[in-house]
Amino acid sequence: MITWMKIAIRNIVKNRRRSLFTILAIAVGYAAVNVFGGFTEYIFKSLQDSFIYAQGNGHLTIFKKGFLAQGKLDPFQFMLSEAETELIRELCRKDPRVMVVTPQLMITGLISNGSVSTIFVGVGRVPSDLTFVRSRATGMIGRLKLYEGRNLVDEVPHGVGLSAGLAKKLDLHQGSEAIAMSPTIHGQINALDMQVFQVFHSPYEELDDKLLMAPLDFAQSLYDTTSADRITVLLTEDRSTLPVKEHFERIFADAGLDVELMTWKDLSIFYVKVKDMFDIIFLFIFVIVFVIVVMSVVNTVSMAIMERTQEIGTLRALGLKRRGIVKLFAIESSVLGLIGSLVGIVFTFVGWGLVKVIEPSWIPPNIPYRVPLEVHLVPGYMAVSFVFLILLSVLSAILPARKAALKGIVDALGHV
Repeated sequence: MITWMKIAIRNIVKNRRRSLFTILAIAVGYAAVNVFGGFTEYIFKSLQDSFIYAQGNGHLTIFKKGFLAQGKLDPFQFMLSEAETELIRELCRKDPRVMVVTPQLMITGLISNGSVSTIFVGVGRVPSDLTFVRSRATGMIGRLKLYEGRNLVDEVPHGVGLSAGLAKKLDLHQGSEAIAMSPTIHGQINALDMQVFQVFHSPYEELDDKLLMAPLDFAQSLYDTTSADRITVLLTEDRSTLPVKEHFERIFADAGLDVELMTWKDLSIFYVKVKDMFDIIFLFIFVIVFVIVVMSVVNTVSMAIMERTQEIGTLRALGLKRRGIVKLFAIESSVLGLIGSLVGIVFTFVGWGLVKVIEPSWIPPNIPYRVPLEVHLVPGYMAVSFVFLILLSVLSAILPARKAALKGIVDALGHV
C-alpha cells in the first residue's frame, strides 16, 4: 500500500498545476460548506437562546389540557389553579435536571396615559425567576441588553415594562405613570395603576406597539385571580428537553394532573421556519460544492489518463491487472481529496478567525438593533464533510479510470 501511495503522490507532483487547481477547488468547497454551516449554527443557537432565555420561555411549558386548542375562546376555563400550580412545581423541583419552575399569566386589556388609550397584550412573570432565566444565556444573546431602564422586581408589583412602540404611542417613558384596565375572570372591569420601569424592543414586530411585561402579582391582581395559564420549566441542559418531557408526562399522569407539555421547539414557530429555510439554502450550497468537486476531479483524472495512456499500457503489459489501474487512480484521487480537505480545514479556520478579528455586525429579523455576526466551528459538519469529500473524490475517479483500464494493451502502447 505504501508503494501505491508513493506512486500516487509522484503522479500528483508531476502534474502539480492541475493537481493544485483540484486541491483548491476541494478546499474552497470544504471551507464554503463549513463556514456557512457555522453561520447557520450561530443563527439556530441565537434563535434558540432568544426564545428560551431572553424571552423567558424555558425549555418546557405546561398547560391545562385543551388550552392550546380552545384557550383563545375561553382562557379562564383552562387556567391552572393555585393548588395545581404548587403541585406541578413541587413535582418538577424533585428532578435534578430542572433549574427553574415558574408560572406565567397572559393578560389583555386597555392601557391609558390619562388622555389616550390603546389595547395591550401582556404577560405576567415572576421577575426574580425571569432574571435568573436570562442570566443563563450564553453567546450573543447573553451579551445583549434587552431593555432600557430598571429591572422588574418582585417587591414592586406595579412596576412594568412596555415595548418601544407602545411607549411611543402613549408618550410614556421610564418613570411615567399609566393605568391598565381589563375585565376580571368574574366579568367585572378592573383598573390598576402602574409605573414604567423599562422600555424594551419586542422580538415580534407586529406586537411592538402593544406588548406589556408585568410581574405575575400585577397580572393576577388585574384579573382578580391566583391562577396561572402556563408554567415554564428551565433545564440544566438543552439535550434533556425530550427525556424530561416524557418523564414529566408520566409523573403528572400518575398525580392525576390533566395537563399537556410542549417543548420550546413546539412553541417557537419562527425558529422552525427559519431552520427549514436555512437547511434548504445549506443543501443548495452543498449541491453546488458537490458538482464543483466532481467536475474538478473528473477533469483532472481524465486529463491524466489522456497524458498517461502509454504508461497505463506499459503497466498492463508488465502484468498489472485492470483493477490495479483503477486502484492507482482511485488512490491518487483520494490523496487529492485528503490534501484538499486538509487545506479546506485551514481555510475554514482562517475564515473563522477573520470574522473574530473583523467583528462584523448585522440586524437580524427578530432584533431591531445591530448585533455581532459570528461563525461557529461545528466539529460534526467538519468531520462529515471531510470524509464525504474524500469519498466523493475517489468515486469521481472510478468511472474514467475504469474506462482507461478497459482499453487494449496494444492500443494503449500505440497511443499518441
